[in-house]
Amino acid sequence: MPAIMTMLADHAARQLLDFNQKLDINLLDNVVNCLYHGEGAQQRMAQEVLTHLKEHPDAWTRVDTILEFSQNMNTKYYGLQILENVIKTRWKILPRNQCEGIKKYVVGLIIKTSSDPTCVEKEKVVLNLILKQEWPKHWPTFISDIVGASRTSESLCQNNMVILKLLSEEVFDFSSGQITQVKAKHLKDSMCNEFSQIFQLCQFVMENSQNAPLVHATLETLLRFLNWIPLGYIFETKLISTLIYKFLNVPMFRNVSLKCLTEIAGVSVSQYEEQFVTLFTLTMMQLKQVMFFINLSTVSFHKIIFCRT
Repeated sequence: MPAIMTMLADHAARQLLDFNQKLDINLLDNVVNCLYHGEGAQQRMAQEVLTHLKEHPDAWTRVDTILEFSQNMNTKYYGLQILENVIKTRWKILPRNQCEGIKKYVVGLIIKTSSDPTCVEKEKVVLNLILKQEWPKHWPTFISDIVGASRTSESLCQNNMVILKLLSEEVFDFSSGQITQVKAKHLKDSMCNEFSQIFQLCQFVMENSQNAPLVHATLETLLRFLNWIPLGYIFETKLISTLIYKFLNVPMFRNVSLKCLTEIAGVSVSQYEEQFVTLFTLTMMQLKQVMFFINLSTVSFHKIIFCRT
């Protein structure tokens, strides 16, 4: 690396790693631009500086400044990576007040940017990482918090549906081998015990919302719940009839509705055999009306139903 570039790299590193002075956002933006648009030695220099900053134990204290004042989306994304890194590597050794501060900041950030898709996907991933560390022991009110917040804004509700879907996947689909059986059982019991609030929110959206993307997100989230929720929510509510009569004939919702019905049809329990017959009959009647528009996913529904009889 030429001497001048080494000097520039040292200057940038000293400036960005000096936590006794305000963060130079313009300098950080320039380094990030070098990473994404530079070449060779310049790019390696930028990578080295950014790695050192991200691994600094106090780097997370810069994130609010980065996200508020940088106009560079790559820099904002880098700021979220800093948060992701501290949650993955240092969360358990951070003082509780700092954990609480980060948690409140991320929640506030998602609320603030809920209608801006630019960074919100990464923000949801960061929140999900926090949940894996905090819920339910250090955040027992999370479910009631997220359900309550969802009723204040449709865009926030849509984001929260994705967060609930991610949480369900972590607890029920991906937890095997990653956490102890005792913790996995505790998480599953906690989720089941509080599911009534989540189900009421899903029901409210499906019955009342005219926001198609929100309804679709709700159906996608519901799909992730169907293999573990107490069966009464499926067979002793209006869920099946809502899926069949309200959503199955709507092109935008057809595939996800059919996936939900297929998941329900695959449940192995003799207690509700009569409802399974009704499910099959009503679904096939509706499918006849849209037969020429249905994709091959209907085949899986046929197979599961016929295997039951």
